[in-house]
Amino acid sequence: MEESILFEDNHLIVLNKKAGELVQGDQTGDIPLAEKVKEYLKKKYKKPGAVYLGVVHRLDRPTSGVVLFTKTSKALSRINEQFKNRAPQKTYWAIVSNSFDAAEGSLIHWMTRNTKQNKSKAHSKEVPNSKIAKLNFVRRKVFDHYCLLEINLETGRHHQIRAQLSSLGFPIQGDLKYGAARSNKDGSISLHARKLEIIHPVSNDVIEFIADPQKVGIWKAVLSD
Repeated sequence: MEESILFEDNHLIVLNKKAGELVQGDQTGDIPLAEKVKEYLKKKYKKPGAVYLGVVHRLDRPTSGVVLFTKTSKALSRINEQFKNRAPQKTYWAIVSNSFDAAEGSLIHWMTRNTKQNKSKAHSKEVPNSKIAKLNFVRRKVFDHYCLLEINLETGRHHQIRAQLSSLGFPIQGDLKYGAARSNKDGSISLHARKLEIIHPVSNDVIEFIADPQKVGIWKAVLSD
């Protein structure tokens, strides 16, 4: 647990989530990261009773990267307000086919969600019950078969990056749900929450958290420079 912690103070704890970890519990019954963090805090601070932990946001299970939790309800309400107002800056790394030739740009779609399939679809124009989705991208590196995109989200829709890139014919490496040709051996997809910038809920300082992906698979090449 300790090696995953990016930041901790009296109000926040921020971790670099591994691909495959749940943020919150689901029907699988697997122990989620939130419960592991509670257990860590309970032991570290020798807390006799229940430990409070606020879940601010979630990352998909096969996605890795920065996850923010709060240690007080006051911090949670203040951070939630920031997310509601889209104040936090969220940056992701995504690996797609190297035939993605645009050096930089923006994507705007209208998203619909299928809750039964736990899947979203990106439409080129507004359709009933859709919500607008916006992101900006820069192509950072090109490899033999893939390229690295750095993505800044303007909105935070369900599976937004996965669905928007897939709609262009460029599913994220390993993302079978959105059209990738093959899976990654560890069940991950090559999407990583690289950076999160927020306003600290108590000090009001702008603070950013940056996480490297684990050095596995194609991420080794990404991190080699």
